[in-house]
Amino acid sequence: MAVMIRLARGGTKKRPYYRIVVADKRSARDGDFIEKVGAYNPLLAKDAKERLVLNEDRIKHWLSVGAQPSETLARFLTKAGLYSVKPRYEIKAKGSRLKKKAAEAAAKAAEAASAPAEAPAADNAAA
Repeated sequence: MAVMIRLARGGTKKRPYYRIVVADKRSARDGDFIEKVGAYNPLLAKDAKERLVLNEDRIKHWLSVGAQPSETLARFLTKAGLYSVKPRYEIKAKGSRLKKKAAEAAAKAAEAASAPAEAPAADNAAA
């Protein structure tokens, strides 16, 4: 059985409230779940303690036995220090161009640092 830690929506229309639940991957979003391990209220201020409530012990347990968090929940757990997000894909074309530019800039900086600075005295001698 594939087990997920995910959000189950509650609340009314335009007033969302989410329970953080451990559920079988095949069950409906708001359907049966194994255990409730937290809550998320997106309507509260970002710095409010009650915005994200986690039962850390149970989440650690479920992660240790192989439960996979949803993408959104993985971000929340990473911020809480309970999980580390693994990249889903690598940026290919755009990333490689950025890497090349960064490598070129680093090479130029290294050359500038290693090359002796030309003293203004040479300019004064020519004048």
